[in-house]
Amino acid sequence: MARPGPASIAKRQRERQKQQKQREKAEKRAARKEEKRIRAEEATESRESAVDPDLVGIKLGPQPPLIE
Repeated sequence: MARPGPASIAKRQRERQKQQKQREKAEKRAARKEEKRIRAEEATESRESAVDPDLVGIKLGPQPPLIE
C-alpha cells in the first residue's frame, strides 16, 4: 500500500508550481498582445500623419490640364 501523506503534499506543490507557471505565461501573452496593439496604433498614426510629397496640391475631382 502506498503512503498517501508525502505523495499528496508533493503533488500539491507540483500543482501550485504548474498554476504559477500558467499565470506567468498568461501575463506574458497579455503583455505581448498589448505591445503589438500599441505598435499597430503607432504605425497607423504615422501613416495618417505622413503626407506623400507627390500628392501635395492635388485636389479631389477633375484636375486642370497641365498644358494649356
